[in-house]
Amino acid sequence: MQAALRLIVGLGNPGTEYTETRHNAGFWFCERLAREIGVTLSREARFHGLAGNSRPDNLWLLQPQTFMNRSGQSVGALMRFYRIEPAQMLVVHDELDLPPGQMRLKFGGGLGGHNGLKDISAHLGTQDYWRLRIGIGHPGDRNEVVDYVLKPPRKEEAGEIDAAIDRALLTWPLLARSDFNAATQRINARPAPPKKEEA
Repeated sequence: MQAALRLIVGLGNPGTEYTETRHNAGFWFCERLAREIGVTLSREARFHGLAGNSRPDNLWLLQPQTFMNRSGQSVGALMRFYRIEPAQMLVVHDELDLPPGQMRLKFGGGLGGHNGLKDISAHLGTQDYWRLRIGIGHPGDRNEVVDYVLKPPRKEEAGEIDAAIDRALLTWPLLARSDFNAATQRINARPAPPKKEEA
């Protein structure tokens, strides 16, 4: 029996200058899920973030407001307070190694150089938690990565990322009842190519 989800963390950077940037894909998902399940995210100083609780199932949503490379400070504070185990958490974040429109749901594994994941894992002392990786594509040169993630996606990329988040939200009922196998199959499937217009 897999542990029930008790915490969804969306990663990003606080501040209006970062709102539309690729690095905030985790925030985008978290905000849309909050609207869908009727959770209000409000500032919680003790957790260094915006947090909200879905009362019926006692599920927490969290957006750390510590900046990406200190995400673990926020996540660790909430998890300790509510005694949430790492296996009961899903972290949603941007992923350079996947093109826009693709996603991967996985448990544990490497950190892929992601500073948010690195800090969370350092605070928790483990990498054994669920991640939803939202593809944002790669600039092609690792020296351009910092600039790339802190810029908004191009219009067509933004549409593909939005569509991916739509598909992930459709699997929410599966995740809510901890049916991770079915959710993984659904989320990790490649999106169907757009239909060609008939002449």
